[in-house]
Amino acid sequence: MTEAVLPDRLAEIRDEFLELPQPDRLQLLLEYSYELPPVPPEYEDHPERYERVVECQSPVFIVVDVDDDGIVAMHATAPPEAPTTRGFASILAQGLTGLSAAEVLAVPGDFPQTLGLTRVVSPLRISGMTGMLLRAQRQVRAATAA
Repeated sequence: MTEAVLPDRLAEIRDEFLELPQPDRLQLLLEYSYELPPVPPEYEDHPERYERVVECQSPVFIVVDVDDDGIVAMHATAPPEAPTTRGFASILAQGLTGLSAAEVLAVPGDFPQTLGLTRVVSPLRISGMTGMLLRAQRQVRAATAA
């Protein structure tokens, strides 16, 4: 992964994980699960506006907005009974929101593997986070293709 293209907020999150011993990283992921930002009112009760992340075992849905200035906001829903998946959604929602479209598109696809969680969560869960990132990037590309 190229360090130069990782936005500051995602680099901070990655470093926060890597500074911890392996067993404590799972606890930090669980803490992120409690911090998943709520969806804005215009998305409440409108599941048709979200895209299902089929790579996730749990029902995870995302939607990405790009405003007129090219600034991204990622929104996600994930059930509380799936804390690792919810934690990954929270990391991406917090890490991608506020970035420019170009910055989001430049995030390396292997970002989830750089968090140092491959020994504490299953490869299927890491794949789910990768799916969330790739879908978010695809939505950004679609929103900026005009």
